[in-house]
Amino acid sequence: MATDTKHLSMNVERVSAGRYAAVNARGGRIVFGSAGGEEFTPTELLLLALGGCTAIDVDILTSRRAEPDAFEITVDADKVRDEEGNHLTGVEITYRISFPAGADGDNARSVLPEAVRRSHERLCTVGRTVELPTPVATRVL
Repeated sequence: MATDTKHLSMNVERVSAGRYAAVNARGGRIVFGSAGGEEFTPTELLLLALGGCTAIDVDILTSRRAEPDAFEITVDADKVRDEEGNHLTGVEITYRISFPAGADGDNARSVLPEAVRRSHERLCTVGRTVELPTPVATRVL
């Protein structure tokens, strides 16, 4: 299989003590911080990225057939500190998606399990990165 590579880059800027902003190349900006404020923490953003990534995949694959009546995805995890350091365990993604009655809704319902499977096993970059061994290099300049 051919490799298709696209370089991605994010900048993190310090806004104030315990508050930071992520800025992408398109000018988008998200403020985040430590658990002391209302902003999302980096760990919450990781869970958001998992849920958001699979939401996009599943929505694209199912809404071609019918617009959902309800579409909610919940990502749960336990944050632990042990001999391996801080990390998440028990990560679970729950899908609560319903479609209208009728042939189009039936069609969307029938592809939903396959859409979730494809997202999990192949499409969702965030989920695949979390599950695959992914080395993270660091540099101080």
